[in-house]
Amino acid sequence: MNVLKIATAGSVDDGKSTLIGRLLYDTKSLTDDKLEAIEEKSKQRGFDYLDFSLATDGLVAEREQGITIDVAHIYFSTSSKSFIIADTPGHIEYTRNMVTGASTAQASIVLIDARNGVVEQTYRHFFINNLLRIKDVVIAINKMDLVDFSEDKFKTIKAEMEYLASKSEYKSQKLTFIPLSALEGDNVVSPSENMPWYKGETLLHHLERLKVEDINDVSQARFPVQSVIRPKTEEYHDFRGYAGKIYGGNFEVGDNITVLPSQTKSTIKSIHFFDKEFVSAKRGSSVTLTLADNVNVSRGDMLVKVNEEPTITKQLEATICWMDSTPLQVSQKYYIKHGVNDAQAKITQLSSIIKTDFSGIEEHPSELQLNQIGDVQLKLSKPLLVDAFTQNKSNGAFILINPKTNNTVGVGFIR
Repeated sequence: MNVLKIATAGSVDDGKSTLIGRLLYDTKSLTDDKLEAIEEKSKQRGFDYLDFSLATDGLVAEREQGITIDVAHIYFSTSSKSFIIADTPGHIEYTRNMVTGASTAQASIVLIDARNGVVEQTYRHFFINNLLRIKDVVIAINKMDLVDFSEDKFKTIKAEMEYLASKSEYKSQKLTFIPLSALEGDNVVSPSENMPWYKGETLLHHLERLKVEDINDVSQARFPVQSVIRPKTEEYHDFRGYAGKIYGGNFEVGDNITVLPSQTKSTIKSIHFFDKEFVSAKRGSSVTLTLADNVNVSRGDMLVKVNEEPTITKQLEATICWMDSTPLQVSQKYYIKHGVNDAQAKITQLSSIIKTDFSGIEEHPSELQLNQIGDVQLKLSKPLLVDAFTQNKSNGAFILINPKTNNTVGVGFIR
């Protein structure tokens, strides 16, 4: 069964957790004890309805304040598809959590409170969806029951979001607009009788019909070697395999490959997955490859097809989302973690801060603060094998680590 990874986004109290809880309830994905707990807690709060946000807000602070703080991952299935939903926070101070939750998403749901329309956080979250190159985005205009299911209100918000999308440089994104009420269930799983003017799909039907595309859906295959397999048994005495995960395209037995960074050439002899052998392996597969030649390959090397080499460089230009309370400044040093490789990195230039409302950039700032997004240049202590993030998400992303605290302080997207 196909699995679709979805990120939710929206401002505070737009109803993200309630929407996910409604999806779980209407698809009968809540266990009896969970449903009983929601019913009991809702009564304690004096509600005459079920507070579906309790299905996802797991931290005590979240339940007490009625907000989402951490990223929660929710799993549920229908007869046609399985879903993993990242319920991300709406507060501006948790923007970094939204980036984390959306980093592996194949689709996104951006909620807008129909009463408030497009607000600052809507701009920010829509920008992050563009930055992360999430192709399918649902603009869920929620709480339509509180604006008398007004078609005019829906059209106004839709027009504003379409104008915002026109300012984005990412033109391959598909927007789908759905008016709904997460609390009442209108257009979530079942069509709403309160909005006869809306002729589109329900949210669940739309998600079920989305084509599941791997986030690494690119033509050029990348195989970072995570481990060298040398069994200590007589049967496999001469076996030498290379374990890792395929990012990008596919590999087949007989493919001519280049080992990087040594530039050694060879051919794929066999492809193994546990105790089975295959003639091909698709992107996203974790496999073990053997080569026809006894060449020197070790952890951190990369296998690619001949004439499909990535960039080998000690200089990076990247867009960074800063995730630490101590600001990023020029000349600071960090560890960079890129796939299975790491190196020392020095910030040589902070070019600009990107304004997440699509209004432009602030050039040559003195620092990059928590939750800000900016363009930087880095100098590395050794060459890395990289692609632009727009070409290969996995091989085009990295994290920065503070060498003194070992905290992850930034996530970067190579340009």
